[in-house]
Amino acid sequence: MKSYSYKNVRKLTKTGSGSYYCIIPKEFIRDLGWSERQKFVVKKIGKKIVIEDWEK
Repeated sequence: MKSYSYKNVRKLTKTGSGSYYCIIPKEFIRDLGWSERQKFVVKKIGKKIVIEDWEK
């Protein structure tokens, strides 16, 4: 069994069109109360990527 520290390690995958994606753990989505088609903002801060809920 894998150690807990590796549970949330994800791979970056490239699509055929050249875009990249990664899968976010469903527990995170549930904890945030997000649903399918949820709008969010992606920010680059230094060497980190921050994903935040989109607010009008």
